[in-house]
Amino acid sequence: MNQPVFEKDPSSPDRKTINPLLKLVLELGPLMVFFFANTRGEWLVEQYPALAGFGGPIFVATGLFMIATAISLVVSWVLTRTLPIMPLVSGVVVFVFGALTLWLQNDVFIKMKPTIVNGLFASVLLGGLFFGKSLLGYVFDSAFKLDAEGWRKLTLRWGLFFVFLALVNEVVWRSFSTDFWIAFKVWGIMPMTILFTMTQMPMIMRHTIEEKTSADETS
Repeated sequence: MNQPVFEKDPSSPDRKTINPLLKLVLELGPLMVFFFANTRGEWLVEQYPALAGFGGPIFVATGLFMIATAISLVVSWVLTRTLPIMPLVSGVVVFVFGALTLWLQNDVFIKMKPTIVNGLFASVLLGGLFFGKSLLGYVFDSAFKLDAEGWRKLTLRWGLFFVFLALVNEVVWRSFSTDFWIAFKVWGIMPMTILFTMTQMPMIMRHTIEEKTSADETS
């Protein structure tokens, strides 16, 4: 029987998962590489002259971002023999817009990447709900076990949050400097995402399957 290329449905009993902390590192690692390479671009070029071929710091950061994203996907494949859907979609956009950024030496393309990715995620999640599918389980299935209503609510809220992130990215990159935009991606978007996730915990707890089961047993 052929092994599927993409990760299985969250409800599949034989779906392979990886440690949640490692999963977080694989998903956020490329972004941290991007931030570090932009802030220390000149130093990196001094240490590794071959990087000068990319261009200025933002282009060095873009090239290393693409490499780190590829490594993250390869590690996920080695560990699970499948490709994670959401990081893969983000990775494809990174490769396309990163290549355009390096080829044309125009950082507008890489700045538009979060808008495209967040808009795409919002479309996928909200579109999935339109067809009766709560697709957020592909992202959080290793962390939460929710009933159908819980996944539906969480998918809707994250879909709207991705719309918000896309709009915020457009405002920031068009209104501020490149350095501010990159810093905001790390020190603005990440805290907002963590805060948003924490605000969803009461709803998540109400729809956790284990809690419902325990409540049924005691009643």
